[in-house]
Amino acid sequence: MKYFLLFVLVAVSLRSLVVGQGSESVPSASSLPAAPQNQQPDQQNALKAKALLDQMIQALGGQAYLNIQDISQEGRTYSFHLGRPNSAGTIFWRFYKFPDKDRVELTKKRDVVEIFNGEKGYEITYKGTRPNDDKELADYLRRRHYALDWVLRHWLSEPGVALFYEGQTVADQKAAEQITIMNSKNEGVTLYIDINTHLPVKKSFSWRDPTDKQRNVEDEIYDNYRPIQGVMTPFDVTRYYNGDMSNQRFMTAVSFNKGLNDSMFDANPTNASKK
Repeated sequence: MKYFLLFVLVAVSLRSLVVGQGSESVPSASSLPAAPQNQQPDQQNALKAKALLDQMIQALGGQAYLNIQDISQEGRTYSFHLGRPNSAGTIFWRFYKFPDKDRVELTKKRDVVEIFNGEKGYEITYKGTRPNDDKELADYLRRRHYALDWVLRHWLSEPGVALFYEGQTVADQKAAEQITIMNSKNEGVTLYIDINTHLPVKKSFSWRDPTDKQRNVEDEIYDNYRPIQGVMTPFDVTRYYNGDMSNQRFMTAVSFNKGLNDSMFDANPTNASKK
């Protein structure tokens, strides 16, 4: 990856610069000390990226955002194949408990349920409960690993993280600041931050398929932000896979920290039925 050498040079120095999480305070960009004149360009670049990330997290809600423990959503989701819609849209209810519990209920009767708990996933229908197949599970776990809240609340607290400011650009027809975050495994996520609102507009990451060795790019676009319980929340989220639209979600209701019970994310694999 083109950032690898720079990553090696600055990773150690950035261990003390990462954004806090949980109950720790998040410094604003204005509170950061001025860079010494003798500071190397790569260190100045990292500090610039750090300041913009701090500013973005403050715009999202600061501690209110970082202290989210669970999310409840309602809305409609649309799936696409090669950029073309292949469904009329499905009503959904989603319940997510940070960091690794997820439940999605589909259709008006809520009779199709997807559950992800840790490294396992299940589908519940009238036929019973079955484990997700390997590809379905791998796709979900990859998206979770590169999810915005996971990157901001998990990656940034890890030793060896490196930040790179890459200048101004345009994302989803908005002027944006571009920043790449790389972890110690040389995995990277690029964020595009609205210059005016300081909110994330787009997130992008790439990965290499272990079967065909091809590199794939997944993007996520965030729009229609609304303040919910002190958190700026995108009500429209669109995913792209190698440039083609793959999914759209339009939320009609969102709430945080309802104290979701762990039992909501239980499945009974011993009674799993096959299709």
